[in-house]
Amino acid sequence: MNVFVISVVGILITMALALTRAFLGPTVFDRVLAANMFGTKTVLLIAVAGFLTGRPEWLDLAILYALMNFTGMIALLRFSKFANLASDEQLK
Repeated sequence: MNVFVISVVGILITMALALTRAFLGPTVFDRVLAANMFGTKTVLLIAVAGFLTGRPEWLDLAILYALMNFTGMIALLRFSKFANLASDEQLK
């Protein structure tokens, strides 16, 4: 049980570091990478918290959050490249 509590604390520390990089990052790439890392650590935190509380159905929520994180990163990268979320044909 102590190993999982230590892992939760470690995940929270890395999430704080990712937020710091997201706010202070000098480039857009640093900020996007930090946001993606924060999302990944959130998935890990949900999975470990579900294991600690004995609720395996939280793993489904973690997988759903991972899919939302992936979709959000694709949208964010597309917006940073084109400054628009419209399709390429609408940009012409």
